[in-house]
Amino acid sequence: MEDLSLHVMDIAENSLRAGAQNIEIKLIEDNNRLVLEIKDDGRGIDEGLLKNAVNPFYTTKEGKKFGLGLSLLSQAADEAGGSMRIVKRKPKGTLIIASFNQDNVDIKPIGNINRTMRVLKASHPEVKFSFKHIIKNGESK
Repeated sequence: MEDLSLHVMDIAENSLRAGAQNIEIKLIEDNNRLVLEIKDDGRGIDEGLLKNAVNPFYTTKEGKKFGLGLSLLSQAADEAGGSMRIVKRKPKGTLIIASFNQDNVDIKPIGNINRTMRVLKASHPEVKFSFKHIIKNGESK
């Protein structure tokens, strides 16, 4: 994927397939780190999927042979000197946290996150989406 906004779209679509009614997306810039957090209240992730979530040859989608979304986000984070983790939320839901070193030459651009949010909201008006962009001095966009 060319930019982080496309990763946001892909992960949000996963959340929707899991029955999420609330999806929170945050971009946090703190000194040299960029952190992307995507939290939902969907069915959550079972242990089997959690173990295989970043394996590109594992998917839960019927008719598909590959599950590239989480593996590509994990790869993008690794290439930019960061990491990705998946947290199983209780009683339900999932939290994806990907961090990136902003000085790394391999960091993907953020892309048009505002357009991505507009598309998600227009395509799924029944779901509550929230987005915050927090920069190191505490300002929000």
